[in-house]
Amino acid sequence: MKKTFSLVLLAFSCLINAQAYKGKGDIKFDIAANIQNGGSGIRLSNDYGLGENISVGVVTSYLLSVSKNNLGEKPDFGDRIDIKARFNANLGNVFNIDEKVDIYPGLDLGIRNFGAHLGIRYFFTDGFGIVSEIGVPIAKYKPEASGFERLNNQFVFNIGASFNL
Repeated sequence: MKKTFSLVLLAFSCLINAQAYKGKGDIKFDIAANIQNGGSGIRLSNDYGLGENISVGVVTSYLLSVSKNNLGEKPDFGDRIDIKARFNANLGNVFNIDEKVDIYPGLDLGIRNFGAHLGIRYFFTDGFGIVSEIGVPIAKYKPEASGFERLNNQFVFNIGASFNL
């Protein structure tokens, strides 16, 4: 059900067709719900525009609600947190669409994996909007991850608010 919902939301959000990325010096701050298999939590990201279509940033997530393992144990702080550096290609003006939406594929390098993401932001005003993003690991640092090691090291869906600073 989660995968179906994610795909429908992504398809719908791609139909909005617009862009909110302004270019060099543009700063975006997102706060979102992080949803993945075995847990959900909060995600904070910050992107800074380096050029007309390029931005870099940092993203961190912390899982608040996590399923217990077979032994009834809960994960510790280190299992719940993830931090990544990221690179985005902001493509709204490449597709020559409205200025309210930012479509951005990108790569991220974190403490658990090297991955890719695809996101979209829709701004209602110059400073406030919504964001939706999916992420997937490309190369895991621990390919045979099991138990709590799988947290923050799998397909993830995020949805939340975006602020243009």
